[in-house]
Amino acid sequence: MSLMNIIIGLLGGLGLFLYGMKLMGEGLENVAGDKMKVFFEKITSNPAKGILTGAIVTAVIQSSSATTVMVVGFVNAGLMNLYQAAGVIMGANIGTTITTQIISFKMDGIIPIFIALGAAMLMFSKKEKVKEVGHIILGFGILFLGMELMKETMAPLAESDFFGNMIVSLQGNIFLSILVGVIMTAVIQSSSASTGILVALSGTGALPIEVAVPILFGNNIGTCVTALLSSVGTQKTAKKAAFIHLFFNVIGTVVFIPLIPILKDIVVRMNPSNITRQIANAHTIFNIANTIVMIPFMNYLVLLVNKIIPGEDETEKFGTKYIDERLLETPIIASGQAIQEIIRMARKAKENLIIAMKAFETNNQELNKKVYENEKLINLLEHEITTFLVKLSNADIAEEKKNMILSMFNIVNDIERVGDHCKNIADLTNEKIQKKLTFSDEGMKELRHMYEYTIDAVTTSIASFKENDMMKAQSTLVIEENIDRLEKEYREAHIRRLNKEACSAREGAIYLDLISNFERIGDHSTNIAQSVINR
Repeated sequence: MSLMNIIIGLLGGLGLFLYGMKLMGEGLENVAGDKMKVFFEKITSNPAKGILTGAIVTAVIQSSSATTVMVVGFVNAGLMNLYQAAGVIMGANIGTTITTQIISFKMDGIIPIFIALGAAMLMFSKKEKVKEVGHIILGFGILFLGMELMKETMAPLAESDFFGNMIVSLQGNIFLSILVGVIMTAVIQSSSASTGILVALSGTGALPIEVAVPILFGNNIGTCVTALLSSVGTQKTAKKAAFIHLFFNVIGTVVFIPLIPILKDIVVRMNPSNITRQIANAHTIFNIANTIVMIPFMNYLVLLVNKIIPGEDETEKFGTKYIDERLLETPIIASGQAIQEIIRMARKAKENLIIAMKAFETNNQELNKKVYENEKLINLLEHEITTFLVKLSNADIAEEKKNMILSMFNIVNDIERVGDHCKNIADLTNEKIQKKLTFSDEGMKELRHMYEYTIDAVTTSIASFKENDMMKAQSTLVIEENIDRLEKEYREAHIRRLNKEACSAREGAIYLDLISNFERIGDHSTNIAQSVINR
């Protein structure tokens, strides 16, 4: 077989391997669903919880690079500190060994069964969950098909004098072997894929365990490139998280270089005649042992990156807090963070309604300025969340999640409209102050009464969205009916006051505009509640 045929076969096998891993990861991610979000939400400064989270999430999404990039996103958004990030990154290194363990087993005889079964589930089932399981099974089959193609393509290398001489040169040079592993993973951007190539190559008898182990160490360092590239343009703290990943793997490699002969003896004794299992076990033992050794030094790891990248982020980001494009690597997590950001936007709109009403009642110009400042933030959030949701809707996610994202688009729009009506109230306050207008006690009492119903509608609709609560959504509809009733009743009462000349036309126009804005805010609250009911 010519060199060109070997390269083409290797690339084809690698393509199948990566595609199978992606299919399997997406299926597992959609099946795990909200359970995976819960793990991230419950991360504390307890390193064990962080490590467990990193391991489980990486085992599900089949990529330590994706997990680490996601961690950089969380840190950049200020949702995770460096100590928590260090634990998740350590866990991600353990989670990635699951893929290597899976591919080290000989399954060539049952690959067609996996592919046929997975394809049948995808083509003939109408149930979303069954289709996701089909994705997992089909991905599993394609992954192994890619492995077999790589193994078959690389078989002639075992007889090649050139390749044999290259392996001999690596045998005597641990640092060169590590460098090969770093370059392999940095180019492919997946430690699982580069380790897969090692497993396939070892299956042909062309790669001894003495060479494979240092290359594995290099693979671990090479996977840091993805996170480092992802941290470009982020805040200082996010860059620090990426460097924690690099230092963890580099220090671990340096510590374990003298122990390579011991590690080799352990894995050979475990599986004397099966080198693919030896590589998988070496990968797993190294990553678990490295994590155990480094846990007591997590604080020092954080101190090290703080020395190298000194200082904290000076300014708080004006804009989104919970979302970051890096989170799109894992759509399930991204959708959960989008919900958090929408809730934050909704609370900001509610806060603006409270401030706007207080400014109107007290003629407070400073409070009124705050309404305009908040409105700028609400408009920015609307733009950034919508852009994020567009990208999220183009990701490979379950149909149920796509429907939820569609409803989120509408909810964001309704919240932004609530913000616009708060700005309208601020404009009315300016007019009231400038023209030195006063309202009757009866008029102010009516406005306060209608405002209380309106703030209730906003509060209940936000709660219904946050908790996905049908009862609270229905309650919002009832509150809105009361707002509509009051709007009609107070409009008629105000016309009677005008007829009796109890108030002037200028105050009257502001009064009518104000209750109209309250009624429209109630409508948008109802739209939010209706989205929850429809979902």
